[in-house]
Amino acid sequence: MTPVHSRRAGPGGRGPAAGATGPAGRAGRGVTGARRWRLVRAGRDAVPPSVRRFMQRARRRRLRAALPWAVVGGCLALAALVLWLVYSSALFGIREIRVTGGELLTAEQIRAAADVPEGISLARVDVDAVRERVAALPPVARVTVTRDWPHTLHVQVVERRPAAVVPQNGQFAVVDATGVVFRTVAKRPADVPVLRVATPGPDDLATRSGLEVLASLTTELRGQLVEIEVAGPARITVKLRGGRSVVWGDSSDNEIKARVATALLPQPGKTIDVSAPDVVTIR
Repeated sequence: MTPVHSRRAGPGGRGPAAGATGPAGRAGRGVTGARRWRLVRAGRDAVPPSVRRFMQRARRRRLRAALPWAVVGGCLALAALVLWLVYSSALFGIREIRVTGGELLTAEQIRAAADVPEGISLARVDVDAVRERVAALPPVARVTVTRDWPHTLHVQVVERRPAAVVPQNGQFAVVDATGVVFRTVAKRPADVPVLRVATPGPDDLATRSGLEVLASLTTELRGQLVEIEVAGPARITVKLRGGRSVVWGDSSDNEIKARVATALLPQPGKTIDVSAPDVVTIR
């Protein structure tokens, strides 16, 4: 009999068995096989609906919890940006200092007194400090300092008005109704009454008394007024044209004294004494 040589068939009955030589491996040094892994996305049906609903609710809760912080953070960032633009950037820097109301003072004098640094942000200007510096100028009675966005600082002054002039050393000190000396001139201004006191000023009793008498004079007395002399608190004399005078006394009952003196103007006599308005004398 002819011997029969059998060989083990490979998988599926085809090809050589594992371990034989061939493309898949070599006898004695090949691997018997290898697994290959592949990631597969699970379908929606792979997650139960109850789990999906739970996850959606959890996500919404996280969003709701984070929303206020996001809003606060956004507001803070916006506020910081606005503050930087207003206070530190050149976007709102001063480009003009507008001055109004000055007659005795020039605009340059007022700007110099305001002493505002060039290019400073309008928001950083200390308007109260500027107001105080400008108000320190003697002719200034009142001052208003306002911001006119985006680039202008407005300084509006109201100057003092002359109420009387006080002769001093060949010149005239101009005082306002409060007694403040705000100007000195070489020539007496027209239509400004003369007040003779030793030391004019707002704290001087003689100055205040003389100005109170001056403010109480009637139109008739003012029309004839030459000067008011205050030799002492109770020694006020109103001097009129034609060498006439009204002995006023102190600065009490000014309105009554003014009416009585006006009524006696047509009477003859150089001196009208109204220091005691109930007992009037004419000499």
